[in-house]
Amino acid sequence: MRTLSFFLTVWICLSVQASERPNILFILADDVGREVLGCYGGSSYKTPNLDKLAADGMRFTHCYSMPVCYPTRICLLSGKYPVRIAGAKWGSYPRAEESNTFAVMLRNAGYATAIAGKWQLALMKNDVMQPLRMGFDEWSLFGWHEGPRFHDPMIYQNGKVRNDTKGKYGPDLYVEFLIDFMKKNREKPFMAYYSMALAHDVTDDIGKPVPYGPNGHWLTYEEMANDMDVQIGKLIKALDELKLRENTLILYTTDNGTAGASYLMVGPDGKFIRPPVYSRFNGRTVRGGKGSLNDLGTRVPMIANWKGNIKSGQVVDDLIDFSDVLPTFCDLGDAGYPSGKLDGISFANRLRGKGASPRNWAYSERGRGGGQWVRTRDYKLYRNGNLYDMTNDPDERFPVKRPVGEARTIRGVLSGVLKSLPRAR
Repeated sequence: MRTLSFFLTVWICLSVQASERPNILFILADDVGREVLGCYGGSSYKTPNLDKLAADGMRFTHCYSMPVCYPTRICLLSGKYPVRIAGAKWGSYPRAEESNTFAVMLRNAGYATAIAGKWQLALMKNDVMQPLRMGFDEWSLFGWHEGPRFHDPMIYQNGKVRNDTKGKYGPDLYVEFLIDFMKKNREKPFMAYYSMALAHDVTDDIGKPVPYGPNGHWLTYEEMANDMDVQIGKLIKALDELKLRENTLILYTTDNGTAGASYLMVGPDGKFIRPPVYSRFNGRTVRGGKGSLNDLGTRVPMIANWKGNIKSGQVVDDLIDFSDVLPTFCDLGDAGYPSGKLDGISFANRLRGKGASPRNWAYSERGRGGGQWVRTRDYKLYRNGNLYDMTNDPDERFPVKRPVGEARTIRGVLSGVLKSLPRAR
């Protein structure tokens, strides 16, 4: 009888553990700052689906990315700051690090894994199976400047180039792929990573750009931002129809701030022009800050929605940086961490309603010798020694020359952190 009781207890514990492991839909938008979303105070775009996700879930006010896409992407996959990843070069991912991604950890723990959209970690024509090595069972991706990502997209899907994309719109195809993946895997835990093409403009290094959208014209930034929300709405609707919302964490964030200029077009002289992107944000007009280490370039939106687990209407000021994604997903999925030192700190307890993230400072870097900073909510210290009071000087106009009291203490702490980090290469 005792033996039967023991096995029943073990079975119940394992069942509870399995039920607590959520599906994960991770959405990373491209070139979208806080000023784009209505729930953060933006008023130039239409983001009803994201605004509802925030209203019904949790909105973070202190989430920090790298100021451009590549370092952000390798940071979130690895749980390490780019400056610590040996051999990291733009448009590549070190082979020695490929087995240490959050996708590998989750797959090893029994998750089905998939990614769709932007890759940017290799020339896929030279290495079509790299996503599999990095933990993704299935993938539908455009590579690093190898072809169109929007209209008539060039898509590598599970090791082969799709031959049926003529006349189709990339974002529609990426979402269709992920919906099909979620349907096939609804009976087991899954992690679906939507690495969005939207709202990045067409790059002009692949010859004459093709039209963006299904209507045969180049989309403005406003149209792309609005369509970003529409595409996310399709995924949410699919989860509802599959009755998976209560066991699925939806985590939305972006790789960096809004582009400073977008809408690639041909002017009267035949040359490409890119008008600046201005947005209304909490009563003022701001220009996109992508590429800058200021708040418009690195302070990004993050929304978490997990029905039945995350209470609605929460606004939290935990410090989050992108190295935290890996340990958070590993904790939620009851997966082990990769070997070696991580920079990330899990905020899984915050998502489970068990307390704030213990992170005391956040980090960002421009790379290529472009600068580094560490910060608290209130103060920000650059590698060059400039300290800013972010509460009273959020635009970083006036460095604090002679810090006293709290500012002096924090400067000492942040200076010690910077000294412990390698210089950005």
